[in-house]
Amino acid sequence: MKHTTISFFGNFGTQNLGNEYTLQAIIHNVHKYLPDAKVNCICTDPEDVSARHGVSASLISYRYDKGYRSRARRDTLIIRWLRRFLIRLPLEFIQWLKAFRTLKGTSMLVMTGTGMLGDFGIGPFDLHYEILKWSVLAKLRGTKLLFVSVGAGPIAHPLSRLIVKLAISMADYRSYRDSFSKEYLASIGFDTKDDFVYPDLAFSLRPPIPASGSRRPRVIGLGLMDYYGKGSTAEYDETAYQGYLDTVTTFVAWLLDRKYTIRLLIGDVSYDQRVTGDVIKRLKERGTNYREGQIIDDPVSSVEQLIAQLAATDIVIATRFHSVLLALMLNKPVVALSYHEKIASLMAGVGMAEYCQRIDQLDVGRLIELFNKLEQNVGSIKPLIEQKTGEYGRALEQQYTHIFNHLCAASARMERE
Repeated sequence: MKHTTISFFGNFGTQNLGNEYTLQAIIHNVHKYLPDAKVNCICTDPEDVSARHGVSASLISYRYDKGYRSRARRDTLIIRWLRRFLIRLPLEFIQWLKAFRTLKGTSMLVMTGTGMLGDFGIGPFDLHYEILKWSVLAKLRGTKLLFVSVGAGPIAHPLSRLIVKLAISMADYRSYRDSFSKEYLASIGFDTKDDFVYPDLAFSLRPPIPASGSRRPRVIGLGLMDYYGKGSTAEYDETAYQGYLDTVTTFVAWLLDRKYTIRLLIGDVSYDQRVTGDVIKRLKERGTNYREGQIIDDPVSSVEQLIAQLAATDIVIATRFHSVLLALMLNKPVVALSYHEKIASLMAGVGMAEYCQRIDQLDVGRLIELFNKLEQNVGSIKPLIEQKTGEYGRALEQQYTHIFNHLCAASARMERE
C-alpha cells in the first residue's frame, strides 16, 4: 500500500523559535490524524530541521546554503551581477529540476506560514520567488497544494504582490490565520471569498501549563527583539533600534525600581543577538541600581527552553509574534509591542486589543499605564485567554480533519482512478 507523503514548506531551521513551534505543531497533528504518513520538510536549513524534528528535509534552494550566503555578502557589485547572469541563471534551471525530483511521490505540499506572504525582510526574488517556484512544480507533479493558516501582507513591492497572487491562485486549499490577511489579499486584487480563516497553527499544540503559585516578587517576562523598523537588519534603520532600546530600558528601570524581577526573553536565536546585552549595558551606563538576581538573562536555543522561561513568569511584555502567542497559550497576561499588523490582530482575537501598543509609536508612559492596568485585571483576563485559546485549538482540529482526512481521501481516490 502506498503511504501518503506530506511535505511542509517554510522558513524552518533558522532558529526562529516561533517558526520551529509552528512546524512542531503541524508535524504533531500529522502523526495524530495520519499516523502512517511520511513527513518531509522543504526549508532553509535541512540539517537543523532533521535534528530538531526527526523528519527528512530538503533545502529550498542553494541560495539558502550558509556557505553561499557568506560568499555572496563578500562579493563586489560587479561580481554579483556577473554571477547572476553567468552562473545563477543556468544553476536556477538545475534547481527547478532538483525541486521537481524532490516532490516525486508527494501527496500534499503544505505552505505553513513563517511570514512567507508578507515583506518583512523578504524581497520578490527571495522567499516569494521560491514559493512560486515550488507551487508551480507541485501542480506539474499533480501534488495537492495547500496554504494553511498563513499570514499575508503588507506587501509593498509590486512584483512581490504579483508573485504571491500567482502562487496562491494555484492552491487547492487556502486559509489565513486572521481576517486581516484575508482582507489584505482581497484589497490587492485577489479573490478570497471562498477561502477560510483559521487561527495560527501554533495554537494546535498546547504546551504543558505548570501550576504557578503566587510569586513575590512577581516575575515580569520581557520579550525583546533586534528591531530595525520595517526592514530586518541594522543596515536598514539603526535609529529605530536605538529608539526601541531606549524605551524598553527605561521601562525595565521602572520595573526594577518597584522591586519586580525581570526575565529577559528572545524569540529568534539567530537575529536577536544584541538586544538583551544592550539593555543590561544601558542600565549600567545610566547607573540603575538593582539587586543580584533581579534580572534573569538565561540563554535559549530551543522552543522548549523558551516555553519554560515564559512559564516562569507572571506577566509578559513581548515584541515577537510567537513570544506573544506562546505566552497566551501558557495563560499569561500579555502586553504586546506590535511591529506588524499580525500582532495587533492576534491580540484583538483574544479580546486584548487594548493591551497592544504600536512599536513605532512606543511611549514609556503609555507602556507603564498598560502594564498597571493589566496587573490590576489579571483575575478577569486569565479566564478570557484560556477560553479563547481553547476555542482556537478546537477550530484547528476542524481544519486538520478537513485537510488531512478529506483532501487526502480525495487524492487517494484520484490516484486509484
